[in-house]
Order: sequence, then structure tokens, then C-alpha cells
Amino acid sequence: MAEAADIPRQRLDKWLWHVRLQPTRSKAAAFIRDGYARINGQRATDPAKPVRPGDVLTLALHDRTIVIRVRHLLPARVGAPLAAGAYEPLSPQAPAPAA
Repeated sequence: MAEAADIPRQRLDKWLWHVRLQPTRSKAAAFIRDGYARINGQRATDPAKPVRPGDVLTLALHDRTIVIRVRHLLPARVGAPLAAGAYEPLSPQAPAPAA
């Protein structure tokens, strides 16, 4: 069985910025501190909260709420088509991954 330390993880603010759901890392951190993000149903108010592949995020973005599953972590901010592949939309309002 894998140890918790063996499971890859990344800060939530960094992941949101890398996958282009927030325009800057500082805005991602403020978004989280303001209570607009949940990880697996639990409110996340700490930008350093770890996110792992398989986690389900509920995000209150602008005028809609989206639910997505983290597919994989990204080492850096990437272009939109690659970023959209890092998550799976679970709600009808979620932005669909680019083809």
C-alpha cells in the first residue's frame, strides 16, 4: 500500500493557476482564502492545501459553480489545450477540455 507521502500532490493555488482556472497564483490564493473552493466536499481556505489526482473540486467561478476531478498535476503553467486535459468536468457547467 502506498504511503501518503508517496502520493503526488500539489498546492491548490498552484494547481488552479497551472490549469488556467485562475489568471494568477495570487488571485488563486485569494479565491481559496475567500472560501470559493472545496476539495472532496470540504471547504478549503488554505491556498497550500494539497490536491491529488482523483480529488473532486467544487469551484464557485464568477456566475457559476463547476465540479471537476483532478486527472493529473502539472509541473508548470501550460497552454489551454494541455491545461484542460488535467481535469475532468463532472458538472454540465464545467469547461470542457479542449479537443
